[in-house]
Amino acid sequence: MERANTELYLENLCIMQQNERLRRKAQLLAQENEQLLADLKRKQQHMAASSKTAPQLVKGGEPSGHNAASLKSGKQQPQ
Repeated sequence: MERANTELYLENLCIMQQNERLRRKAQLLAQENEQLLADLKRKQQHMAASSKTAPQLVKGGEPSGHNAASLKSGKQQPQ
């Protein structure tokens, strides 16, 4: 009986130690997750701010000098 109790005690001790290691690892992962989320939010804010100040394209969505109609018709531009 005493031997069984000792074995169970040692098994319980190992489980508690493993649980503590996993708890620490979970805390580190949670901190990393918070940091990554904060970085992502900063990047999204930066992208939103830069998109408001980005130069606008010419009417029709094409940069100047390119005509979508001439590209679709297959006509080549003179060189």
